[in-house]
Amino acid sequence: MKIAAVSTLFIGSAAAFTAPSAQKASVTQLAARTSEALPWTTAPDSLDGSMIGDVGFDPFGYSGGVASPDWYGSSDSLKYLREAEITHGRIAQLAVLGFIWPATFGSFPGNDWTGADAYNHANPFEAFDEVPRVALVQILITMGCVEVYRLKLIKQQGEDRVPGDLNLGQGGYNPYNLNYSPEEYEKKQLQELKHCRLAMLGVSGLFLQARASGLDIASQLGAASVDPAYHAKAGYFFPEGI
Repeated sequence: MKIAAVSTLFIGSAAAFTAPSAQKASVTQLAARTSEALPWTTAPDSLDGSMIGDVGFDPFGYSGGVASPDWYGSSDSLKYLREAEITHGRIAQLAVLGFIWPATFGSFPGNDWTGADAYNHANPFEAFDEVPRVALVQILITMGCVEVYRLKLIKQQGEDRVPGDLNLGQGGYNPYNLNYSPEEYEKKQLQELKHCRLAMLGVSGLFLQARASGLDIASQLGAASVDPAYHAKAGYFFPEGI
């Protein structure tokens, strides 16, 4: 008993002189946030879940290793990355529409000086080669004007910048009289972000498939839905009877 009591005293004394780093490490591990996107891993420290759409997905560590550039009004690197994500996502949504609309509903008619078939290409690669160069310049100028306006807002808003805000809709030019509650507004922001991410993945597939096959999206999906040769390999997309 005496030996046990003395041993207990020594253990307690040793614990008193132990640095707190090991204890802090255990607390940090307990507080680590599980990634919603990859549940078998932990989310980076820079992604604490406070930003809308944050699901702890950052396999390459961009959230903690990319600094906000000097021209961006906010020093918050996450805001800068979110700005880039939303901007690219919006362009991708327009690109997806550009792939689907001409193939499904047809293209705009040409005119005398451009030629009747100048805009009659559902395949985007063919359309890019055949459309008049002045039309491409017009598109680039429009894109440039939007970017200049966006950069102007970034400079003006500074640290108060909301990534992706173009001063349109609620809080800006609002022809449809949108009036969301804070909870509804956050929900709309999340919806847009999900659409942006889906569009970026979708347009990558559309781009590669059109490049490889030379066919527009309607021709590819239409044939896969009805052609017996496709059915023999993979089955129809839709159950029989629908």
